[in-house]
Amino acid sequence: MSCRKGCRSVPEGPLLLDDAWPAPVVRPPRRAVISDTTLRDGEQTPGVAFTEADKVAIATALARAGVPELEVGTPALGGQEQTCIRAVVAAGLDCDLVGWCRMTTADVDAAVACGLRAVNLSLPVSDIMLRAKFAQGRDWALATTERIVAYARDRGLAVAVGGEDASRADLDHVARVMDRATALGAHRFRFADTLGVLDPVATGQAIGFLRARADIALEIHTHDDLGLATANALAGLAAGASHVSTTVNGLGERAGNAPLEEVVVALTRLHGAETGVDLCALMALSGLVAAAAGRPVPRGKSIVGADVFTHESGIHVSGLLRDRQTYQGLDPGWLGRRHAVQLGKHSGTAAVAHVLAALGRSLDGDAAAALLDRVRAHAVRTKRPPDPTALAAFCDELLIREERP
Repeated sequence: MSCRKGCRSVPEGPLLLDDAWPAPVVRPPRRAVISDTTLRDGEQTPGVAFTEADKVAIATALARAGVPELEVGTPALGGQEQTCIRAVVAAGLDCDLVGWCRMTTADVDAAVACGLRAVNLSLPVSDIMLRAKFAQGRDWALATTERIVAYARDRGLAVAVGGEDASRADLDHVARVMDRATALGAHRFRFADTLGVLDPVATGQAIGFLRARADIALEIHTHDDLGLATANALAGLAAGASHVSTTVNGLGERAGNAPLEEVVVALTRLHGAETGVDLCALMALSGLVAAAAGRPVPRGKSIVGADVFTHESGIHVSGLLRDRQTYQGLDPGWLGRRHAVQLGKHSGTAAVAHVLAALGRSLDGDAAAALLDRVRAHAVRTKRPPDPTALAAFCDELLIREERP
């Protein structure tokens, strides 16, 4: 399939898994361990660079919010990156701190020099990446995994192994890498959908396949290239992963990673799962990271957007004012937030009365209808709702008009 403008053709049909594979076994997760990588993968967002103060502040806020594990950076970058990692380590936070490393002795040594006690050792597991990046094959990947995991364990590090591009790899090979790492003392394997090419069914199939092969803890790491990062993360957890990678506000390479706030709230709302994360801390955490990254949060961003509990439509507002359950799928009180009513083009008389009452004002009959006309015209002309000052002025004008003989 191709477009009329001469773009490259798009592959049709499933890209990854055999149609004959059984559907994944779905067990709604009751608990999930959040491994947040805002300070590593999140900072890899094009144009984002955190200062030392930013990193310490973000790490501190994440730890206080109850996030149990932070991937704090890439020690092999040296210089300022190592200074930032040491500063986070020195903060004495009540969470586990992990350094992201390639499968090299130099990277492991850099992590040790930063004072880290845990590492995620990453290596491509897909044939395309092994050939393109290293001109090597699967046997080399297995041997390298064996050598570097043993090297890191000998230096007292807790080791998780990350399978880069696992979603495009042969899963039998992925399982062999996972088994080799497990035998050498690795405690977790990260299944990375590095290019964001999976859907929830394929994610569940892959994680289910690996879960049936070994007892090692599995972590699902998703990217949002197709807008499916959160859905895929949840599918991975339902299929047997115990850990999930996230970033605040979904920062990350290209389209970003699974957003911390979406994953945590979805797990709570849909499954009643425990994450240990304080939902009321999510808004402040989002704002902190947005400011440090220079990436404002869209007003309609799920969970933490400014407008996600704001209602304008007359039908919605009328129903909401009668019974919140009519148009409440997520209780904003869970997040320390409240519903808000905004006047605009789609407002009705119930919304007008509600907003005026909050301002200590009221209008009856024709005056209320006339105010609604004013509000709608203002919204179309200015592309924004009237502020309280403008609304009060509209009221005063209408009242003066009514009082004239």
